[in-house]
Amino acid sequence: MELQNALIEIISISGEVKKKFLKAVKYAKNNEFEQAEEIFNEAEDQLIKAHLKQTELIKQEANGDKIEGSLMLTHAQDHLMTAILLKDMAQEFIDLYDRFESE
Repeated sequence: MELQNALIEIISISGEVKKKFLKAVKYAKNNEFEQAEEIFNEAEDQLIKAHLKQTELIKQEANGDKIEGSLMLTHAQDHLMTAILLKDMAQEFIDLYDRFESE
């Protein structure tokens, strides 16, 4: 049950993080860069929490507590990986919108 709760937490946080990164891009698209930065930073802070939860599971397995693969584990990893990728892409889009606005 503890593993399942950790995975649900990773999925939940990662889903919210993805929404916030996309919202930050929309703010930047509308030249609202302060709001974009604020929401991006909120998402980044939450992403760290999800990543730390994943790190706990990795440490647990490294200490000999075998974690069995499951669809939920795969789903959690997928959500986290996608959120991390979206962070990088969102930053690139925000930078591009900022560059266009500055010209």
